[in-house]
Formats: sequence, structure tokens, C-alpha cells
Amino acid sequence: MKEEEKKESVRKRANEIKPFICKNLIAVIENPTDIKNIGTVIRNVSALGVEKTYIVDRRGYLPENWQDMREKKVLSKTSVSAVKWSFVKRFDSSEKCFNHLEKNNFVSIVTSPHIKGENNVVLHKGDYTKYKKLAVWFGTEAKGISDLAVQRSKMCANIPMYGMIESLNLGTSTGIVLYEITKQRRAYQEKAKRAKQKKSI
Repeated sequence: MKEEEKKESVRKRANEIKPFICKNLIAVIENPTDIKNIGTVIRNVSALGVEKTYIVDRRGYLPENWQDMREKKVLSKTSVSAVKWSFVKRFDSSEKCFNHLEKNNFVSIVTSPHIKGENNVVLHKGDYTKYKKLAVWFGTEAKGISDLAVQRSKMCANIPMYGMIESLNLGTSTGIVLYEITKQRRAYQEKAKRAKQKKSI
């Protein structure tokens, strides 16, 4: 395939998926320790139609600039090049990330296999459409989500666990949670779109 044909194919695909992107939905991963997990999360975000990924990276492991991130080979490889198509922003601390989100009127929720905070909901029983702008936080396998993130979030969504092992790796947990949330928000967006079209007739 010629270069121009490749570009045309990419443009066509971008236009096809545009209506299915969940606007104002951000996945936040807090202090991830494995570059492969970061790549997997970005891949999940892109595949499921989440608009953006924010990464709290207090160690300064990732490049500051998204363009530099896109050129990081290990990140491109583990995300199957999704980092090239899905916007990623890094922050030095959870506090700075929360300040940025709240300044832009985003409501945050955290995820955990355990009950945390004052307002808890089992994942599939939660309503993720009531907030126009939503940020979903994920912690690490070792330490989970931070107390600060729990305190500054509206609620904690729990993934039901029925086995002897009560933990999932970051890639798996983000896939499960974001699938449920994007499914709800896409259905809501489609319903609102149909109502608007009906009104204009």
C-alpha cells in the first residue's frame, strides 16, 4: 500500500470511530510501576473509546511531552501503537492531577476490589452517566489507589471478586471497568443524539 493510500485509510478509520468516542471521559493511572502495564492501559483506552489517559508519574519515568511519549519504542510496542492515536498526559503528583481535573470541572471516581471511602458501588450497579465530565482512577497492584484519591473522589467502584485471589493486574482491571463505563456512556450519548434528531424534525 502506498503512503498516500495508508494516510487515506487512517483518515477513514478515524472518521468512522469518531462518533463512538466517549467524550469527557478520562482514565487516570496512579503511579504505575511497569511500562508494559502502562502500554496495556493505553491500548485498552484506545480500543474502548475512552477520550484520554492521564498518568501520575512521580518518578519522572515517562517523557513530559506526548509527542516524545509517542516516540518511546517500548510504550509504542506494548500499546500496539495506540499511544500514537490516543492522547496521554503525565503529572508529577496525584494532587496536581486532581487540581487540573477539578479546574476543568471533572468529577473523579476511584476503582478498587475492596470497599473504600464513604460512597461505594459494585461496578455493574453504578450509574456512570450522571457526570458530564468523568475521570476514572486506577491504582497499582501492589498498593492500590491512594488515600488522597479516595478522599477527593465522589465514589469507589468495586469489581466483584469471587475467587481466592482478590486482585487483578492493571491491564485487566482497566479493561473490565472501562468496558462497563464506556458501554453506559455510549448508550447514553446515542439516546441523547436520537432525542436531539427527533426534536429537530
